[in-house]
Amino acid sequence: MQPDPAPPVLSRRKLAFAGLVAAAVAATIVVMGITSRRAADAKLGDWTETQAVPVVAAALPDTHGKRATLDLPGRLEAYTQAQLYARVSGYLKDWKADIGTPVKAGQLLADIDAPDLDQQIMEARAALASAQANLTLAQATLQRGQTLIHSGAISKADLDQRAADAANKDGLAKAAQANLDRLRVLEQYKRITAPFDGLVTVRSTDIGALINAGAAGPPLFVVSDTKKLRVYVNVPQNYVPSIQIGTKANISVPEYPGKTFPAIVQASAQAVDVASGTTRMLLIVDNARGQLMTGDFTNVSFELPHPEIAINVPASALIFNQGGLFVATVSGDSRVHLKPVTISRDLGKEVEIGSGLSVDERVIESPPDGIASGDLVRIARSKDGTRAPKDTAAAESR
Repeated sequence: MQPDPAPPVLSRRKLAFAGLVAAAVAATIVVMGITSRRAADAKLGDWTETQAVPVVAAALPDTHGKRATLDLPGRLEAYTQAQLYARVSGYLKDWKADIGTPVKAGQLLADIDAPDLDQQIMEARAALASAQANLTLAQATLQRGQTLIHSGAISKADLDQRAADAANKDGLAKAAQANLDRLRVLEQYKRITAPFDGLVTVRSTDIGALINAGAAGPPLFVVSDTKKLRVYVNVPQNYVPSIQIGTKANISVPEYPGKTFPAIVQASAQAVDVASGTTRMLLIVDNARGQLMTGDFTNVSFELPHPEIAINVPASALIFNQGGLFVATVSGDSRVHLKPVTISRDLGKEVEIGSGLSVDERVIESPPDGIASGDLVRIARSKDGTRAPKDTAAAESR
């Protein structure tokens, strides 16, 4: 049996070469994987660092003076109002005007039947007649005495007594006349009349009702002059200097949504109420068309004076901390600077800066919590069109 032939040398060389190639390929793959992973890790690290920088919105402050209004509640009242009470006691005989009736000055509103007053007038007339009769007798007796004094028929003392009696009777007659005149004047109040042109806004009596003289109880009628109306408003103390006599305002009432009526400040109390810290002011509203009603709730809107140029920033830009009030600005290198500021006016969504900020500084509209001077930020958008370079933050972080 013949032995197997030896493997050819060429086959071994091929196997060795193939092994080397495979090892090289494997090494290349490993190196490329490690390099790719390192590049990905570096890129992820850069992205993470970039995302750690807060993104903020910044813009230059608005420099236009803003119109500001002050809205306050008020109550409409008649310019002139009279509460009518009875001056005599009795029963209501009749009434002539109901609520909502326009009346003229002197127009009859009601009649009162006052039998007690009628009886007093009759008694006063009788008392006057008696006093006048006694006065006539005393004067006649005095005249006879004056005639007889020269003949010595009566004494001087008797004549003086007759003169004194005549003077006393004259005084009693005048007192009786005055009492009768008083009752006759009082008798005129049996007729309740309108004191001025206006509108009957209250009638709280009816036919046959017992009437008591005086201001006890509700008034029989209330007459109001509604051609002009008063509006009383309590203005906060810090706004009083901005609202002077003659300042114009607009009022609105719930029954006319979307409609306003002009008003003007006529008077100020010139004093601050200690309890509320406000000053009471009076406004006048023209109501010739009769659209507004007395006692109505109203909203009074004052337009406050404003400067032509001002620095206005969003209210969300304010930062309150232990150091006071600040605004965060962004410099050209995307670094934060906290500027201490003061507020001149609160405009609601915006505030007018009094000091501490210039017009060329970009303000962060909504600064994140914990932001401090020197922090790096990225500007997402800017109302004035300026924007930080995209790679600034990333370059700074690296």
